[in-house]
Amino acid sequence: MATPDKVATVAELADLFRTSAAVIVTEYRGLTVAQLKTLRSGLRGNATYTVAKNTLTALAAKEAGLEGLDALFVGPTAIAFVTGDPVEAAKGLRDFSKTSDKLVLKGGVLEGKVLSAEDVTKLANLESREVLLAKAAGAMKASLFGAAYLFQAPLSQAVRTVDALREKQETAA
Repeated sequence: MATPDKVATVAELADLFRTSAAVIVTEYRGLTVAQLKTLRSGLRGNATYTVAKNTLTALAAKEAGLEGLDALFVGPTAIAFVTGDPVEAAKGLRDFSKTSDKLVLKGGVLEGKVLSAEDVTKLANLESREVLLAKAAGAMKASLFGAAYLFQAPLSQAVRTVDALREKQETAA
């Protein structure tokens, strides 16, 4: 029988599923309250880290229109609802799991597609948005420099040819 508290929890979780850019599901078995607090503060600004009952979370995911997540909701599960950069949130979780082997990345959802644990790790290994934008800007600048050089090359070659002809005429005269 559904209690008002459970209905409210499912509605709140469904809203988080709908409004998040990505969702990363983890297992937190064995983490202390202090470690969870450290993890939450590390994710602040990019994600909200929530511990919820698996059955309520599964119901909320279905209500939000996300399918294929039921296999992830086994054992003590905590969910990172990413509102900022998904790559930064995945990096934060990956880095924390390196320092504490008790945090296990299970999988998640990005833009409506279900991710495996390996996919979340690949996402975490991507460079940040700023770095990728800087690389793209550098590549564009290099191609513009190459184009400018290409346009200037015939002019400079013509100038060198004229100078060589002038020197030849001066030495001949």
